[in-house]
Amino acid sequence: MTRRFQDFAIASLDGSADALAGTKGKVVLAVNVASLCGYTPQYADLVTLQTELAGEGFTVVGFPCNQFGAQEPGGPGEIQAFCDTKFGVNFPLTEKIEVNGPHRHPLYAWMTAEGGEIAWNFEKFLIGRDGTVLGRYPAATSPRDAGLMTEIAAALDTR
Repeated sequence: MTRRFQDFAIASLDGSADALAGTKGKVVLAVNVASLCGYTPQYADLVTLQTELAGEGFTVVGFPCNQFGAQEPGGPGEIQAFCDTKFGVNFPLTEKIEVNGPHRHPLYAWMTAEGGEIAWNFEKFLIGRDGTVLGRYPAATSPRDAGLMTEIAAALDTR
């Protein structure tokens, strides 16, 4: 049986139920996030994408990670407070995870199986409605990048 994005379980940042439960049938932009990174301002564009496209069956999911330069050192409450007060984050955030190495979350092992290790914070994966990986984008790729937006639009058009 082929695995899909929604086949993996991961707790929400607040420790409650599976953060991916509401993603079935949606186009997802999965992003490993950090509060103290030079790319942290990308949160603003991620919030805008969520606001603009949620009604079309799209969601962003953020995966806090402290593996790159210790740029996500806080606990769940600190991360949530930062996201709420600085950016008004309106999309699901998961518990803090590892995206590389021997303790890598199984979801990230699956997403990186063909492309190798995550290079830095804010690397993005576009997931189709069917739960498969449609594309991978490096950290420097803006969430509003024309190429990424074209791929999101194409994924949203497949019903």
